Amino acid sequence: QVQLVESGGGLVQPGGSLRLSCEASGFTDMYLMRWYRQAPGKERELVGDIGLTSSTATYADPIKGRFTISRDRGKNTMYLQMNSLKPEDTAVYYCYVAGHWGQGTQVTVSS
Repeated sequence: QVQLVESGGGLVQPGGSLRLSCEASGFTDMYLMRWYRQAPGKERELVGDIGLTSSTATYADPIKGRFTISRDRGKNTMYLQMNSLKPEDTAVYYCYVAGHWGQGTQVTVSS
């Protein structure tokens, strides 16, 4: 049974940082892992993704230079390091792998 479990969300002040984790289990194909987010009243959007080699990640324009995606293959875990957070980063963040979604973790950026 495949499973994706996100963690690390919370409330942070503007300019602060958070690190999200996505632990995957039960997958036979782990080539591409993605982060998405969905803000209230908006469609879910791609944040970025990382391939199997863990050396190449791509990012959506709104978060370039502030967020970093990494991956620990031995732990089947993907991370999203979020720095210089803005109120507009407030959203539920989801992990996506091979057609499966995690349950999401809430990130709220507010003073």
